[in-house]
Amino acid sequence: MRRFIPSWIRVPVAFFIIFGAVEFFIDSGEKPAFIEYPVVLLFLFLVLLILIAIEAIIGALENVMLHKLDEEAKARFLAEKEKSFQFTWIKNIYNKLLGQKPIEEEGEIILDHNYDGIKELDNNLPPWWLYGFYITIIFAAVYLVRFHIFDGDNQFDELETELADAKVAIEAYKKTAKNLVDINTVTQLTDAADVSAGKTIFQTNCVACHMADGGGGIGPNLTDDHWILGGGIKNVFRTVSEGGRSGKGMIAWKAQLKPLEMAQVASYVLTFQGTTPANPKPAEGDIWVDENAETPVETVTDSTQTISN
Repeated sequence: MRRFIPSWIRVPVAFFIIFGAVEFFIDSGEKPAFIEYPVVLLFLFLVLLILIAIEAIIGALENVMLHKLDEEAKARFLAEKEKSFQFTWIKNIYNKLLGQKPIEEEGEIILDHNYDGIKELDNNLPPWWLYGFYITIIFAAVYLVRFHIFDGDNQFDELETELADAKVAIEAYKKTAKNLVDINTVTQLTDAADVSAGKTIFQTNCVACHMADGGGGIGPNLTDDHWILGGGIKNVFRTVSEGGRSGKGMIAWKAQLKPLEMAQVASYVLTFQGTTPANPKPAEGDIWVDENAETPVETVTDSTQTISN
């Protein structure tokens, strides 16, 4: 199989299989694993170097074996190998990356050493290895200047920045995600669909105590300005969620209703303000005034009377 599948195909295929496995098994979110985790990039780089080194060693052993063949067998083997390379220019590039002498020219670099008939070649370092070594030196220099001289942002700084951005994004999302509403973010809903949904919830769960028109029965009157636990959307939402006074009053609805549903029914309850129920229950609690409401400014005009003698 090796004879008919050249190494310039085997190495990339093996590398991308490993690369795909890494991406599949490592959860790195939206970013690729080798970008999110620098150690993964280092691992993939080492894997690539190992694959290339294995191919180089196999190639060297193959050359040693060729020297032991007779001329006819050597020519036959080389002819079969030549047929497996369909793209000559790729083969040439591959050979240049290995930096090896052609077999026909190996006599120029054979050393005088001889070990049981095995001779040693004085090949130069493979260009891919040499260039990779130079790249690591350049990378180390840039890294040193960037992070140790100019105090570039490190991983802790990046983490703090990302956490701050995430916090802002979460707060922005909460403002638009109605189901994430809570006592701090709830606002009165005025959309017709929300008010209608609140009415349905009120008629299903609340009319037994407050009557359909909000006039009150077992529960207090919802149409006057008096509130036992405070008025306004935040107080009404809290009362619906946590329930009424301890030992008496209505139950907490947070286990039965979703946050959006509690906001809807609380908003519908506030629509009873100022209406006239059929049989209003006497007022309970205190008059509630919204401290955040704008106070109308009265304009006083002084009149000046001119008396003419």
